[in-house]
Amino acid sequence: MHTSRRTLLAATAGAAAVVAVGGGPALAEDDDTGRLDDKRLRALISRMTLEEKVGQLFVMRVYGHSATAPDQADIDANLKEIGVRDAAELIAKYRVGGIIYFGWAHNTRDPHQIADLSNGIQKASLAQPRGLPVLISTDQEHGIVARVGRPATLFPGAMALGAGGSRTDARTAGRIGGAELRAMGVRQDYAPVADVNVNPANPVIGVRSFGADPQAVAGMVAAQVKGYQSAGVAATSKHFPGHGDTETDSHYGFPVIEHTEAQWAELDAPPFRAAIAAGIDSIMTAHIMVPALDPSGDPATLSRPILTDILRERLGYDGVVVTDSLGMEGVRTKYGDDRVPVLALKAGVDQLLNPPKLDVAWNAVLQAVRGGELTEARLDESILRVLRLKAKLGLLKDPYVTRRGVDRVVGIPSHLKAADRIAERTTTLLVNSGGLLPLSRRTHRSVLVVGADPASPSGTTGPPTTVLGAALTELGFTATVLSTGTAPTEATIAKAVAAAQGVDAVLVGTYNVTAASSQRTLVNRLLATGRPVVALAIRNPYDVAQLPDVKAYLAAYSWTDVELRAAVRVLAGRADPVGELPVPVQKADKPKEVLYPVGHGLRY
Repeated sequence: MHTSRRTLLAATAGAAAVVAVGGGPALAEDDDTGRLDDKRLRALISRMTLEEKVGQLFVMRVYGHSATAPDQADIDANLKEIGVRDAAELIAKYRVGGIIYFGWAHNTRDPHQIADLSNGIQKASLAQPRGLPVLISTDQEHGIVARVGRPATLFPGAMALGAGGSRTDARTAGRIGGAELRAMGVRQDYAPVADVNVNPANPVIGVRSFGADPQAVAGMVAAQVKGYQSAGVAATSKHFPGHGDTETDSHYGFPVIEHTEAQWAELDAPPFRAAIAAGIDSIMTAHIMVPALDPSGDPATLSRPILTDILRERLGYDGVVVTDSLGMEGVRTKYGDDRVPVLALKAGVDQLLNPPKLDVAWNAVLQAVRGGELTEARLDESILRVLRLKAKLGLLKDPYVTRRGVDRVVGIPSHLKAADRIAERTTTLLVNSGGLLPLSRRTHRSVLVVGADPASPSGTTGPPTTVLGAALTELGFTATVLSTGTAPTEATIAKAVAAAQGVDAVLVGTYNVTAASSQRTLVNRLLATGRPVVALAIRNPYDVAQLPDVKAYLAAYSWTDVELRAAVRVLAGRADPVGELPVPVQKADKPKEVLYPVGHGLRY
């Protein structure tokens, strides 16, 4: 599905007639990078109808593995939610400037299919009158949030990289992850997370953050931005002005951040400043209220004081601002779905992401311009930023990808090896009383693996207990696997205790343990058997505070295969533990006291 550059330039109906082929004049270029100057981009904008301009501002989901021939269930879902059958019809009807890929929307089955879908989307858009290439995006943070799975390379997530502490590793992960996305036609990644996770109870950020130290997070964010963007993918730091100190998930509620302006400047702002200094292409807004920055009660996504006065003017950012999903509760609490996109544009947003009802949002923006609430010049300002980004990413030069390009880049052995090496440097040894670790095959050959099996992050093999058991077997141990879940019942606990009787050691994967969690009962009953128990926190490292009697505790920060396998290599002494906590762990019974500080990590 590869179109020649000349045909594409013709289809893009540009400003200066250089070569006339097929549909119209081609775009003149400034230099050999294929970038276009603002004058020519403005000329492109001047040729658009108002409806096309409105469309350019939207980034929309669409169901299906193909742009023109999705499965019937996906056609039905599209008709129900968007009123179109497929991506090609979505583009023809709404002229959207961007499309976001999700696993649940069946966009990301495998790398070749993703590349074909991307090409189909571009072909459909360029076939329109004055057609422009589409900016395709996804949330590929790695760790617990990844939309593209195996056989693509999956790296440790942000908090794991924070534990590794290597900006070089963070940059490498971004560069390789970005190169693989680009090979599949995805040119905008909603990563890295720039939130500073200072609240252990944060339900939505947690291990998606690099840590609790603003300066350390800033360094990692800048490194990842440079990594992604060196691969020709737009990085997106999120969620501005900072989602790190909340106990409410903005998908389901409306969080309020009570930081003073001085606290915001000290805690939340540094990673965003670092991202801007690193040349970040896009920044995503947060659906949170920060009264110290805007007392109106509006979410940051709809706040002119936050997005224009602070982000644009005070921080000097002139790149693309994209909203977080407009389907999330945090942005819908105060205003209806027709007001949200208009208010977001008035606040200073450029891209409107994934509204729940596109017809409502699209028509609301159209009517706001026709009625004089928004000017066409205001739309042009955002479209120029979006087109600058498309030009920078080479989309106006050639938006297509090839299957050969996928095979050359995606999931190749050198990338997978790099992910394994980086993961090893993130595993953190929190407790090792009496030198129980590393486990030796001579003294602890038979191992019972129990624990939580949360739904696997996209595209990893999972479940975690199975991955851990297989990794132990590969290293010469005899592993028995028994999944006990995140809330083990009395019967399950009894089964695990019985299974522990005949083994040399027990490995238990813990997942977000609370004071009331039956995971605590499971671990304590296993300890009572007298068998050596090794615990591995497969998400939040804070679990260790709830299980003070465990003699050996490791943190993996995620239950993706790459991190679990690395943790087993550390546990078995095949790799040294070098990770250090990027967040403090407070005492369970005295949360104001620190049990393990930032930087804690034992060695063998």
